[in-house]
Amino acid sequence: MVSSCSFSNLPLSSFNCPKQNSLYRHRHVIFSSVKTTVEKPIRNEDNIRDEARRNRSTTSAANPFSAKYVPFNAPPESTESYSLDEIVYRSKSGGLLDVEHDLEALKNYDGAYWRELFDSRVGKTKWPYGSGVWSKKEWVLPEIDDDDIVSCFEGNSNLFWAERFGKKILSMNDLWVKHCGISHTGSFKDLGMTVLVSQVNRLRKMKRPVVGVGCASTGDTSAALSAYCASAGIPSIVILPANKISMAQLVQPIANGAFVLSIDTDFDGCMRLIKEITSELPIYLANSLNSLRLEGQKTAAIEILQQFDWQVPDWVIVPGGNLGNIYAFYKGFKMCQELGLVDRIPRLVCAQAANANPLYLHYKAGWKDFKPVRASSTFASAIQIGDPVSIDRAVYALRNCDGIVEEATEEELMDAMAQADSTGMFVCPHTGVAITALFKLRNQGVIAPTDRTVVVSTAHGLKFSQSKIEYHSKAIPDMACRFSNPPVEVKADFGAVMDVLKGYLGSKELRS
Repeated sequence: MVSSCSFSNLPLSSFNCPKQNSLYRHRHVIFSSVKTTVEKPIRNEDNIRDEARRNRSTTSAANPFSAKYVPFNAPPESTESYSLDEIVYRSKSGGLLDVEHDLEALKNYDGAYWRELFDSRVGKTKWPYGSGVWSKKEWVLPEIDDDDIVSCFEGNSNLFWAERFGKKILSMNDLWVKHCGISHTGSFKDLGMTVLVSQVNRLRKMKRPVVGVGCASTGDTSAALSAYCASAGIPSIVILPANKISMAQLVQPIANGAFVLSIDTDFDGCMRLIKEITSELPIYLANSLNSLRLEGQKTAAIEILQQFDWQVPDWVIVPGGNLGNIYAFYKGFKMCQELGLVDRIPRLVCAQAANANPLYLHYKAGWKDFKPVRASSTFASAIQIGDPVSIDRAVYALRNCDGIVEEATEEELMDAMAQADSTGMFVCPHTGVAITALFKLRNQGVIAPTDRTVVVSTAHGLKFSQSKIEYHSKAIPDMACRFSNPPVEVKADFGAVMDVLKGYLGSKELRS
């Protein structure tokens, strides 16, 4: 059963769209959330979902867009494909799948149309387009019914101008940080999970055999999965590596009612278990092996372009663990180029922790003979992955955008995080990995002082407060913690406090 997408009562002819296409001459083909005049809504007992349902029932417009699963990077002659309503994670050959959109249908509307449509939805509460993900619904899950969508109005995250950090430390005037961690559960994983859980909600309504959703996680995936499943009333099962994630990350799935299994292994061991479990039980796999997640995550790339008024940055630096996100960013930028919203894409940098760096080693070897590694402990715990599921996706993305891979030692990433925080940010260790890559590429002259550069911050710093406490307390063995800022213990005495303050302020006048 294919559901039509939700449309409002504005004809496409209201936009500067190509008139020669027959679709533009059919005034019944109309999109939601775009109005030529502002109408004051009539309030009744309906909520925003009820209102969207009622408006949808009054239109008869057919949905011209569709998407399907295909083998990732399949040759042109391949005919293998699957409906998004099928429960399938791998191709017949065992390779990855990708969500392929009907680009020809999307191309019936020019880049100016899509830019205006997406921009018109920002900041609205109309269901479901106020979400940064679902404001691009036609490019994400075009056939899902609005009523099946599970959203916490995620996305639309802050693009922070790192003015002082850029100027003071890197001599850059155009440095930005995309704070994807300013989201419902505090990480970019919300962007993909709203899509995946929405599709599961649809499948359950279709009476497909799905009793719950499961994932292996180093923290953020489990937080997002458990929150969105709780919102929809769907059971969630989480497998975590014991004693390898922060308490803040552990408590999120517990608080959201997930069934949490703490396993004495690392993430790669958890991932092997969840793949075996989901092959035996009717539990839907929520890890990024499932390509639905990437459809939501790619919208962060589109958001960046929107926030720059559709001007393309020179560089985007993304932390990499399981490596789905670097491909998601590439896919978002590439779709915007192919559909005429922009004329080029940025160069991408994938940054890995040196203690879990299989992609970096593969890159340095000239993309020859990929070998997984056994990941060692790292403060960037969410990317402590030695055998990334999306390695093929990441290599494809980086090779097609002249991308670069860099790494960060534990001391480098913690120092970078501390320096960023000292200029007003509060980032996670994974962002510290990305900032370290920026330091190195600036020092090498690869990134110029005038290059518009975006560092993707993947999670909120509050999830990693313990690592910050250890750093500023200089409690990390074999680490100098050069930028630590511990509290100063002073007696409860006015004179003692004044002496300390005068010493800190460094003024001869104050000292005298």
